[in-house]
Amino acid sequence: MRLNCLVLWLMACILCTPSVHAQSLDNRLAQCAACHGEAGNSALEGIPSLAGQPDFFILNQLVLLREGVRKVDAMSEVVKGLEDAQIIAIAAHYAGLPPALTGEAPDPAKVARGSKLAAMKRCESCHGTNLLGDQQVPRIAKQRVDYLSAALKAYRDNMRTGADTSMSAMIFGLSDAELDDLAHYAASR
Repeated sequence: MRLNCLVLWLMACILCTPSVHAQSLDNRLAQCAACHGEAGNSALEGIPSLAGQPDFFILNQLVLLREGVRKVDAMSEVVKGLEDAQIIAIAAHYAGLPPALTGEAPDPAKVARGSKLAAMKRCESCHGTNLLGDQQVPRIAKQRVDYLSAALKAYRDNMRTGADTSMSAMIFGLSDAELDDLAHYAASR
């Protein structure tokens, strides 16, 4: 409840902010688009798509990155000096864009194997019925296969700083091939 009040307060601050702030927000969104795509759907290898991610998930990740809890070298300069109001606006912007798979076609055989593995691991219990995510849980449907595969390996190998350890526990012991199957399955949804 407190978090919702904080988010509403910060969103109200955005509406009361002078137009000079809007200019800097446009500049921030242009920085994001350079890697994550104009419409939030990344065409760059290893770069996640942001379109359709839950706004709270994006907000949370940007705060973790800005505060140095989550470390992604390519993002360190981008998030430096990012204001709370900008974070909320960026999160709302990307949450409102439709997700689309770009640049990769999921392999049908891997999708089939991944589907069985996802059911066994109960991926939908956290990521939702259509793998669209909710609140702090990311949308993995239509995410880039290469990004998902690498992220899953980083979770499994405890290399993802600032991450929820429950994800690491869920995929502990899975092989690289199994994680790749899960990535193809999620991307195909």
